[in-house]
Amino acid sequence: QVQLVESGGGLVQAGGSLRLSCAASGSAVWGNTMRWYRQAPGKQRELVATITRSGITNCVDNVKGRFAISRDIAKNTVYLEMNSLKPEDTAVYYCNLHQVAFSRDYWGQGTQVTVSS
Repeated sequence: QVQLVESGGGLVQAGGSLRLSCAASGSAVWGNTMRWYRQAPGKQRELVATITRSGITNCVDNVKGRFAISRDIAKNTVYLEMNSLKPEDTAVYYCNLHQVAFSRDYWGQGTQVTVSS
């Protein structure tokens, strides 16, 4: 059974930094596409960053240059490094594991990030 556990969220002032972690069990992060999404109050869940099975990373335009996704294969964990945080980054951040072979998605429980102005 695949489980994803996020951690690292919290309250930070604008301009600050946080690092989110997503610890996976039941499947290897290197064998799947891993993504971070976020959902702000009253808004749809949106994609933030992706790391493919081959390790190619991408962040969406509105966080590019501020956020970075990475993985630690030994720890089976994916990270989202967030710098220069803005109030509009406030959201619940979710980790997603996409099994390409089965076209199946798994989600973590989410971690709250709040950026004060």
